[in-house]
Amino acid sequence: MSKPVTIGGIIAPDSELSRKAAALAAQAHTPAILNHVHRTYWFAEFLAKKREMKFDRELVYVASLLHDLGLSHDHSADKRFEVDGADAASRFLLANDYPPAKTDIVWDAIALHSSADIADRREPEVALVHFGAHVDVMGLRIEEISPQLIEDTLALYPRVGFKQAFTEALAEVARKKPHTAIGTGLADIGRRLVPGLEIPNVCDLLLFAPFES
Repeated sequence: MSKPVTIGGIIAPDSELSRKAAALAAQAHTPAILNHVHRTYWFAEFLAKKREMKFDRELVYVASLLHDLGLSHDHSADKRFEVDGADAASRFLLANDYPPAKTDIVWDAIALHSSADIADRREPEVALVHFGAHVDVMGLRIEEISPQLIEDTLALYPRVGFKQAFTEALAEVARKKPHTAIGTGLADIGRRLVPGLEIPNVCDLLLFAPFES
């Protein structure tokens, strides 16, 4: 059995559940997305240490590794990709006898991971998955993590064309389920990358609601 990954003196969770979650993520994702979900965990850990936060490490690890399941072919359904992923992660966790109360927190962490000003006001585990993902996607809060830790993480989990892979994955969701893009950042990606895509405008939905005023 291989040793758990260590970066900056921090050892990744290595429980049976953690290993199963890592295997599920590896099965679901391309290398570019897979490395992203691993980096999400590590960046969450580094921010938590910097901020001296107390949290359930295994829960953050599992939620981080599974937070983009909704972008994968096997786990996409008919809801927002964040909700599809949260539902898939919940099924996996309950099937592995994970406590329902903790499963609910994982669900929230995944479903809300793209929701700024909401996720960061919830449980620390929910906030940390949001923080970790956004360090990696947009560089938000990256100044709180030392350049050496960033470098060490990228050495183990290189980006391998992540920007293009991630935007293409989001564009594919917008193409298949444009109704889930209404009022979200997914709409921006869909309109730019999917020729001819029509996503309802929130202003039109409001003004044409079935009421006189």
